[in-house]
Amino acid sequence: MKRLFLSALAAISLLSASAASPKYIFYFIGDGMGMGPVMSALNYKRLVHPEQQPMVMTSFPVASFCQTWSASTPVTDSAAAGTALSTGHKTKNGMLGMDADTVSVTSVARYLKDEGWGVGVLTTVAPDDATPGAFYAHVPARSQFYDIDIQAANSGYDFLAGAAWRGTTDKQGNPTDVMEVFESNGYKTVYGTDGLKTINGYDKVVVLGDPRYNANNNDLSYTIDSIVGAIALPDLTQAALEHLVRVSPDRFFMMVEGGNIDHALHANDGGAATKEVLNFDQAIAVAYNFYLQHPDETLIVITADHDTGGLTVGNGATKYAANLHYIDHQKISKERFSDYCKALLNDNTSAPSWPEMEKYLSDNFGFWRIVPLTDGQTTRLHDEFDNMVNKIGSDEKTLYASFNQFAVTVFSMFNDAAGYGFTTTSHTGNPVPVFAVGDGAENFSSLNNNVDIPGVLLKLATGKTLK
Repeated sequence: MKRLFLSALAAISLLSASAASPKYIFYFIGDGMGMGPVMSALNYKRLVHPEQQPMVMTSFPVASFCQTWSASTPVTDSAAAGTALSTGHKTKNGMLGMDADTVSVTSVARYLKDEGWGVGVLTTVAPDDATPGAFYAHVPARSQFYDIDIQAANSGYDFLAGAAWRGTTDKQGNPTDVMEVFESNGYKTVYGTDGLKTINGYDKVVVLGDPRYNANNNDLSYTIDSIVGAIALPDLTQAALEHLVRVSPDRFFMMVEGGNIDHALHANDGGAATKEVLNFDQAIAVAYNFYLQHPDETLIVITADHDTGGLTVGNGATKYAANLHYIDHQKISKERFSDYCKALLNDNTSAPSWPEMEKYLSDNFGFWRIVPLTDGQTTRLHDEFDNMVNKIGSDEKTLYASFNQFAVTVFSMFNDAAGYGFTTTSHTGNPVPVFAVGDGAENFSSLNNNVDIPGVLLKLATGKTLK
């Protein structure tokens, strides 16, 4: 407690020396984006595509880090971390918008909305997932999707976006009144990229993923899957920015979450995670372009809720080398590849053959053609493929997906060859980065705990203190 007090005191002392009062605040949260994923994306760009523009976030003048522990454990979940990042309060894992004593606490977004600011909350995962939910909901369990959705509908926020509301049906599969409550509160709900073209003229908007391109309600499609027509985070960020400029031109706050980073890291899918970090960085570029037009009035702060997977660049197979150029030969995420394999097994017309799978692996992962495999590895793949066809073995379950053992083996070999190492399919207690640029950015140069950030944001914006 003493350490938290001293940390907050240091932040406040910095604020007292600053006359900054930004009118436009962008708060980017890369879910699961620890130091490893950032360095993976940075090295990928530097070594594989030096002709492209460098990463935006790592070019910011302020680069720091923060700890993420929760009130219940050194390894936080997204609910506790989201609550810390939104309200400045540590809480127990699983709790959302409440402190450790189950008392509701107020988010910086709520404070600003009540002060007359425009507010947007958007993500590449479900908008009632832990991180976005922490900015408007107060529930003792993050799985209370119906309650979270109703609180979102009552928030009055100007722009809400994500994959899908998960409280629209009850446990028996019966429809609830969630969508009716949104409508009765004046929200216009649209779907996908086509829907984005229709939101002009509405004050309060919900943008959800197009069901034609979303495999499930948990997230929008992965960048690496390149699904034509699927909505992407830079598109959402641009749409939210234009909407807030229209409905609240004098001052607004946006929380933008790159949620699929976390999902890819839970899957130990290094290639997909790297592409998600870069997609997240493209969304940051949207805000940065706005900052360049309003440098004296805009603040951009970037961090993560926690580290996922314990990703390293370099492993026992590649040692001091890393073959990040292999990522360009991965055409499909682990999640979608596993679904593809399961679909093959459910096809009653014919059993999949090993030569057909060999060609698929060559076309979609560069195996043998670009990514070298030993005879022993090829034999192991063939054996695992036969086990899959004969339905031998159990799936590997992670937080958001279930993968057959053949998919697990394929991605383990790809990660080894590319130079990725993972320690877990869950979260870690590793620190996460903090980047900042703009009006008041210097106040984030020495932060070392996630609970400090929202208080600094509110103090800069209004002069008030989070309670």
